[in-house]
Amino acid sequence: MSLRHYFGWSEGELMRSDCKPCSRLMRQTAGICTVGGALGFWVLCRLHYGPRITVPRSLRWAACGAVSVSSTSALLVCLFSPECEPQNIAAYDK
Repeated sequence: MSLRHYFGWSEGELMRSDCKPCSRLMRQTAGICTVGGALGFWVLCRLHYGPRITVPRSLRWAACGAVSVSSTSALLVCLFSPECEPQNIAAYDK
């Protein structure tokens, strides 16, 4: 699913065997970006609503931020990471 081949960034070679597989790289990136997205959207909620903020509203914004940022970052890793090229997934991902 990687777009690196279409942009000419890929030589089609296998990565080293000690590199992280694509699925683990995507999972770790999404996990880290979940926290960042939740905190970022919570701050945006605080800035947007000011004193009218409520707990359910801020939790809703944080949840939407966590989901959107983590899924977007995992998709970008899948599309542009050399570990997610088809030959590397076939060789190293279980």
